[in-house]
Amino acid sequence: MATVILVRHGRTTANASGLLAGRTPGVELDQVGRDQAAATGDRLAVVPLAGVVSSPLERCRQTAQFILDRQAGTPHTPVEDGLTECDYGAWQGRTLEDLAKEELWKTVQSQPSAVTFPGGESMAAMQARSVAAIRHHDAAFEAEHGPGAVWVAVSHGDIIKSVLADALGMHLDMFQRINVGPASVSIVHYGAGRPTVLATNTDAGDLSWLAAPPPSEDAPVGGGAGHAAPPAQ
Repeated sequence: MATVILVRHGRTTANASGLLAGRTPGVELDQVGRDQAAATGDRLAVVPLAGVVSSPLERCRQTAQFILDRQAGTPHTPVEDGLTECDYGAWQGRTLEDLAKEELWKTVQSQPSAVTFPGGESMAAMQARSVAAIRHHDAAFEAEHGPGAVWVAVSHGDIIKSVLADALGMHLDMFQRINVGPASVSIVHYGAGRPTVLATNTDAGDLSWLAAPPPSEDAPVGGGAGHAAPPAQ
């Protein structure tokens, strides 16, 4: 299968002020977030992308544009509702400091699979639809561009954490052990037998190795020799 680069949007005005933005319209990147997104776009410029798929929310589309602006070609750029932010219902728009006083906060931290946000979405449903969206696009890019295809999905912190938890074979109740920072890069290769998580929550480092052939389906015993060099230009 193809390889997906999971990119969280850059920092927003809501992030900076401690608000849970959720699906609130008009939440955009602040200057720090724009700088973060530009740096991520620079990191990905060395990787020929088959496509960039984005959550429909502004902050993700802005981040996706920074990535697209640095690509030599014109990759496929759909918007995917399945990658949109969790529907936090009545929690949306409140401060994290205030939400931490709610009884449900403890369950969000310790047993997210049991959480349904008041007037919103369950975290289990969030994971199911986001994983389904990622796997659907991954199969489509592989079918169109071959098993060496590399593509980007720009989404949100909890969405990416839930996708990574699924790829790692972790129960959703463990997903709070994963951190996904603004404009961070995580990488998953979906093989025929199992997913391989190649990176999580990175904000620096060379990614040119992604232009090399896809990794073997078998895990190297002892750790292997590392990433293959990209083909010579």
